[in-house]
Amino acid sequence: MKIEYYRPKSDLLKKYIAGYYFVSPDENPQPLQYWTFPNNYFITSVNINTEVTLRKNEILIDGSEKENVISNFVSRYINPIKITFSGVIHELTFYFEPLGINHFVNDAEQLYQQENAINFAPSTDYLMLMKEILLMDNRDLQRDTLEAYWLNRLMPKDLAVMESLLADVEADLKIEEIAKKHLVSRQYINKIFGKYLGKSPSEYRKIHRFRNAIGKQKDSKNLTSLSYESLFYDQSHLIKDFKQLTNVNPFSFFKNVDTKKENIWLFI
Repeated sequence: MKIEYYRPKSDLLKKYIAGYYFVSPDENPQPLQYWTFPNNYFITSVNINTEVTLRKNEILIDGSEKENVISNFVSRYINPIKITFSGVIHELTFYFEPLGINHFVNDAEQLYQQENAINFAPSTDYLMLMKEILLMDNRDLQRDTLEAYWLNRLMPKDLAVMESLLADVEADLKIEEIAKKHLVSRQYINKIFGKYLGKSPSEYRKIHRFRNAIGKQKDSKNLTSLSYESLFYDQSHLIKDFKQLTNVNPFSFFKNVDTKKENIWLFI
C-alpha cells in the first residue's frame, strides 16, 4: 500500500488545511498497521469499497467487494489510535488545522460532541465527488478537484477572539492570566474552546506541547533541553506526558518513530 502526503497547493487553503494524503494499493497489497498519536487536527477520511470499523483507540479499514463510499472523522483523541488496512484500499484523508473545520461547516460543535463517527458529509455531493476523485488516475487532477471543492465550501468566519485565546494557550500562559488579559471568565474560555475545538484548553495545551517537542527533538541536545525548549516544567513532566499520549517513554518513542516525516506514525 502506498501513502502519499501533500500540502495544499492553494495558499488560501493552507490557512485551514494542514495537509491531506492518498492511500492507494500497490501491485501486491499487504496488510498495513501503524499507531497514530494525539494531535489537535480535525481529521476526516473517505474510503471507497471498504468496511470501516471504529473501536476504542482502533480503526479497521478492510477492502470489500461491495461498492460504497464511507466517510468518517476523528475530532479528539488523547491516546494512540491503531490503524489497520487490509485488502485493496483507496482512501483520502484531510488534516484540518485546529480551527480549520469551522470555516467549512455551519456547526462544528455538533461534530465535536461525537469525537469520532462515520457519515461525515459537509454537503450533499461530498461523498460522490470524493469517490470520483479517488477513481481518477491523474494525481494533479485529483488534487485540483478536491481543492476546488474545499475552496467552494469555504465560509470564512471571524474567529479572532478564539485565535487570540489559542495563541495565549500555546504560549503557555495560565488560564487565570488569559482570562484576566481578555476580561473574561475561566468558564467562558472553557466554553469557547469546547465550541470551536471540541476540547478543553488544558487538553489542547498538553497535545500542542507534545507535538512541539516532537518538532524540536532533532535539534535538541538531550531531553532536559528539549523539555525547557518545549515549555514543559522539567524533564519528568515531559516523560509523564509522553507516556500518557504515546503509551511509551520519550526515549523509546524517538528511537522508533521517524519524526522527520509529515505524519508521525509508528509502523508495526
